[in-house]
Amino acid sequence: MSRLPVERIEKAIYPVGFYRVKAQRIRDLSREIIKRYEGRVPNTIEELLLLKGVGRKTANLVVTLGYDKAGICVDTHVHRITNRWGLVRTKNPHQTEFALREVLPVRYWKQLNGQLVAFGQGICRPISPLCSQCRIRPVCDRVGVIHSR
Repeated sequence: MSRLPVERIEKAIYPVGFYRVKAQRIRDLSREIIKRYEGRVPNTIEELLLLKGVGRKTANLVVTLGYDKAGICVDTHVHRITNRWGLVRTKNPHQTEFALREVLPVRYWKQLNGQLVAFGQGICRPISPLCSQCRIRPVCDRVGVIHSR
């Protein structure tokens, strides 16, 4: 990756948002990992966060998928849904990650993001969620839901 032209990386990741910025960052990170870590991707959240452009969500994703360690990947879906449920009451994904670490058993951490992304795209949408089709509607606090279908 460190030797590829940015254009080739762009082509490979084209479907993702901000592919141009991400392609450059991937190449830069690849070079930094080779230089600072002898080609081994760091295996702790703390060390990953030292890399330019790596935030908590990405660091958690790397440790969970790459190293099979416990971590909670909090994106907009996880943040929105866990707040909507009333499981946590936080203002941003960063706060949500730490709040979930307090209330959610570790055995659920790794799978949470995958489950809630699909749920958030299909049922618990940001605007006008499909509450009438939701199986957990009876126990959901519906925090912030004004209109639903």
